[in-house]
Amino acid sequence: MKKTRQTDVLIIGAGASGLMCALEALKRGRKTVILEHNKIAGAKILVSGGGKCNFTNKNIEPENYISSNPHFVKSALSRFSNHDFISIIEKNKIKYEQRNHGQLFLKKSADEILNLLLKELNKYNPQLFFDTKIKSVKKIKDLFITETDFGLFKSKSLVVSSGGLAAPQLGAGSIGHKIASAFEIKVIKPLPGLVPLAFCAEDKKKFEHLSGISIKSVLKTDKISFKENLLFTHKGLSGPAALQMSLYLKPGKSVFIDFLPDKKITKEIICQKKSKKLVKNFISEFLPKNLSAAIIEKKLSDKPLKSLNENEISLISKNIHDFEINFSGDLGFKKAETTIGGVDCNEISSKTMESLKIKGLYFTGEVLDVAGWLGGYNLQWAWSSGWCAGQFA
Repeated sequence: MKKTRQTDVLIIGAGASGLMCALEALKRGRKTVILEHNKIAGAKILVSGGGKCNFTNKNIEPENYISSNPHFVKSALSRFSNHDFISIIEKNKIKYEQRNHGQLFLKKSADEILNLLLKELNKYNPQLFFDTKIKSVKKIKDLFITETDFGLFKSKSLVVSSGGLAAPQLGAGSIGHKIASAFEIKVIKPLPGLVPLAFCAEDKKKFEHLSGISIKSVLKTDKISFKENLLFTHKGLSGPAALQMSLYLKPGKSVFIDFLPDKKITKEIICQKKSKKLVKNFISEFLPKNLSAAIIEKKLSDKPLKSLNENEISLISKNIHDFEINFSGDLGFKKAETTIGGVDCNEISSKTMESLKIKGLYFTGEVLDVAGWLGGYNLQWAWSSGWCAGQFA
């Protein structure tokens, strides 16, 4: 017969938010057990930032997150801020550096943060169970009964920190959403976020030969724009600009690209208006030759600058600064860095991360309907939401 264990707090998931929650609960003297289905803790922490862990951002605002409840993140981000986490890093003399757009990375490797969290946890004797499968969760009177392949766990509080569906190769799964649904808590349909965009069939034929070209661009819709590097692949667009835009792009919605955001091509043409130089040779001074050929039709590319009329100059400008492109979708959860959608934040306390329906049931991190921008925002949400739950669970 499998063993039954009893604890104050049971946390499902040993990722960033789960570890942070456990540490705070243990500090309060709460007996805490962590269940993790992977064989190690912090799998996503270890791969974040290419192994250098983009652990937060210098500039964190609620506007850097999308959610069906846009005000939800405000409380947690203010109560445990990016500055609070930076202080922990500095206190422990872990060296870090700032990159573009306020992104903060470790100078050595991501395991410094994971080791720090585990070292702090071990001061309070937590119980960690790895390679653990959750079979069922229910609540009987004031106790949560969680059935696993290690036996039953009875807990006064249950914290679901199991993550979303992004990066299944790292162990991501839907257990958190299933638990929410079992307690009749609404789950907003999960979608891939921070994910490369897939060309529609027509554009794939047109652009797939550009694979490998990376160019600083502005990707924009009528509501938002991102000025970042854009990377062409065989299947679509990747790079920071495309990943950021994936958070906002709706099916069938057009995206416009400014391939030359720091210059005005019209002004450059006018300066050489009397030149016999061909348009294709002129444009290749600013853009990769293959890209120029793909966005400007051959008939126009083969004309000398001196023969261009106003309409033709306008067309060149539009193709370079306002090029319209459509996508069939994205490359899916396997290529995604986060999950859009999840446990409906309208059913969760923004202060405590506790369910408004089920007392003692908490949700933290990516399992919630909160998706942050690329650049340390999602890890900060994990730290903040985990910290908040740890004050109450």
